[in-house]
Amino acid sequence: MRMMIAGILAMMTSVAIADEVDDAHRLAVSGRDSYWNCLAREYPRDGNKNLSEADFVALIAGACRSERQNFRVALVDYLAMQFPDNEAGANMTTANNAIALAQKDIVTAFARRKAASK
Repeated sequence: MRMMIAGILAMMTSVAIADEVDDAHRLAVSGRDSYWNCLAREYPRDGNKNLSEADFVALIAGACRSERQNFRVALVDYLAMQFPDNEAGANMTTANNAIALAQKDIVTAFARRKAASK
């Protein structure tokens, strides 16, 4: 009987942990989407059309601060749960790289649009 109870408790704990990881993953994906959508709103603004690529890079680097931070925190939290043996610095680096890639993609689209309009 005790073995059965211990087994049930272990299964319940495992399910709870899996639910926490799933919730953290959903928050990270939601944070990513929110950040991307914010960056996407910056992209087509009329005032940006005359910016140089370097000026647009600076604009994007400073845009969407709260969305960027929410994404960073959610992704670091998820990575900490998914990979508990990783160092915190490694998870932060991964999150910062994801943010840099999002910014790079928007800047690349801007540069292509600018080149096509010439």
